[in-house]
Amino acid sequence: MHPLIAVGVVAAAASAFSWITSLITRENSWVDRLWSIVPVVYVWIFAAWTGLTDPRLVVMAVLVTLWGARLTFNFARKGGYTGMEDYRWAILRTRMSRGWFEVFNLFFIVLYQNAILVLITLPALTAYEHRATPFGVLDGVAVALFVAFLVGETVADQQQWDFHRRKAAGTSDSRFVTTGLWRLSRHPNFFFEQAQWWVFFLFGAIAAGSLLQWTVLGAALLTLLFIGSTIFTESITRSKYPEYAEYQAVTSPIVPLPPRRARATRAAA
Repeated sequence: MHPLIAVGVVAAAASAFSWITSLITRENSWVDRLWSIVPVVYVWIFAAWTGLTDPRLVVMAVLVTLWGARLTFNFARKGGYTGMEDYRWAILRTRMSRGWFEVFNLFFIVLYQNAILVLITLPALTAYEHRATPFGVLDGVAVALFVAFLVGETVADQQQWDFHRRKAAGTSDSRFVTTGLWRLSRHPNFFFEQAQWWVFFLFGAIAAGSLLQWTVLGAALLTLLFIGSTIFTESITRSKYPEYAEYQAVTSPIVPLPPRRARATRAAA
């Protein structure tokens, strides 16, 4: 059996589980709970199919495991595995009829998002198909970039976690985080998350010897998903906190950059 078939079987099981549990529990964060877990399984399937003898695939599996462990920890400490649902699904339920929301649940929340979780890991398929290409310097550069982005996301999430603890304790004057990496980007964690999967794509491209690989589709669709999610999330935040518009005016949406006001001041000088 080809490893891609094994990945498809696991993905089908994950999709069925997400959909059935959403119908039973009447909440829709089951894909969120699998988000940091199933990609790890998929990449290890490709690595295991070589008997763990291919250095590139083993390194890719280890890196995705680190990604998954970090994201799982951050999701768990926010209550993600104790029944807490993403607040955006509840808002969408109020804006759609029950019938249309169930269609949205099946085709977007369950099937589309689970498809993306498969697609982002398929550079491992490219690496599997080009196992003859030795692990080299470019792979080492990709490892360093992946780890750097992993550290960046860890720092961003920790800064957000620390802010919300201060806010809950009543020791913060701000109603949303604007310091640290969040001074340079409104969503630095999103930037680093996407960057890791673009680097993951590079492993497959390095193995194939070309950037022209169809498996770029996973990273591209993930980026589009994050763009849509960011727009929707910020519309909610702006409706709750009018001062968020000022933060938007001076802060880069995704890519960490110096605040616009600071850049304008330096340009004038």
